[in-house]
Amino acid sequence: MLRHHSAQRIIETSDVSDILQAVISGKRPKLNDCIHLIRSDNIYALGLVSGFLRDKIFGKVATFVNNIILNYTNVCITYCKFCAFYRAPGHNEAYTLPISEIVKRVLTSKQLFGISQVLIQGGHNPNLNIEYYEDAFREIRKRCPDVGIHGLSASEIDMIAKVERCSTVEVLSRLKDAGLDTLPGAGAEILDDAIKHQISPLKIKSDEWLRIMEEAHKLGIKSSATMMYGTLEDEEQQARHLMKIANLQEKTGGFMAFIPWSFEPNMTQMQSEGLIRYPSGGLRLLKMIAISRIVYHNLINHLQSSWLTNGIGMAQLALTYGADDFGGTLIGEEVVTATGARSTELTSNTIVSAIKQIGYSAHERDNFYRLVKKH
Repeated sequence: MLRHHSAQRIIETSDVSDILQAVISGKRPKLNDCIHLIRSDNIYALGLVSGFLRDKIFGKVATFVNNIILNYTNVCITYCKFCAFYRAPGHNEAYTLPISEIVKRVLTSKQLFGISQVLIQGGHNPNLNIEYYEDAFREIRKRCPDVGIHGLSASEIDMIAKVERCSTVEVLSRLKDAGLDTLPGAGAEILDDAIKHQISPLKIKSDEWLRIMEEAHKLGIKSSATMMYGTLEDEEQQARHLMKIANLQEKTGGFMAFIPWSFEPNMTQMQSEGLIRYPSGGLRLLKMIAISRIVYHNLINHLQSSWLTNGIGMAQLALTYGADDFGGTLIGEEVVTATGARSTELTSNTIVSAIKQIGYSAHERDNFYRLVKKH
């Protein structure tokens, strides 16, 4: 594609042409390069390069996973300003699912939708000990052995360790023995403590998130990495976040995927305080997807299109800007739903249609990005 004269011309005349040419030649961007890419307004030039890099690995194939999100509790004591989902302990809308209900939802979803993954996340509930999670995972593993358990953010792992007065390594090890397969990347937000102090002061710090991820990787637990952009961070803080994840990946190789997603301010404390009024929008998504592909090329292969906070149309465009994975069907999602933003679940048929509409082949994958079937 980049041999085409017009595409080459667009790249050569862009404000970041030297960085993009170096990337095409196989050079990995450094921190200052990443800052310049984020500050560039030439989204089309970024997309030409990121699309080229994506197609080198995956061709015109996009994957997705047939899954549910199981939000097991909304009880939380970290009170993040960007969250509309949590309820304080004792609130009349607070809930915690019994293990029987967790297992029932997984079994029903397996029977009705043929899911291959359950994504289990909730609040930081001080009333739940580690046995709650162990019992839930063991029962899921026993009843649905072919459903991958993708569960618990690094900050939830930290909460369990505090309840148990033990190390996060011990929590991870016990949960792995009980059936936990992989960790989602939630809880990272922006890996900058100045930002965390403003938007989630009671949550784990940046180094703690990175440490827990490294511990998981050393135990053989693969994970995703995320970035929630569009709160109070600047371009340099976004770039440092990307670099911190790249540095850990070079050390452990444990990240399977990266997911940049935009902050949805509706119904949150940040919106009510006037800190953020509007979401970042589609152009920012395409830029973040493109830059993520450029930064993580040959480092983190899989990049999700973030349909949940940006919609199907933008997710389709994201596939042409470097994303290779549509994400999941997300049946049962409640966290983004709490913002009232949009419908937050899709059927597999809807995803397959969306992928095929833009001329890509749709491949269904499992929890570890292995092919389940071609559609």
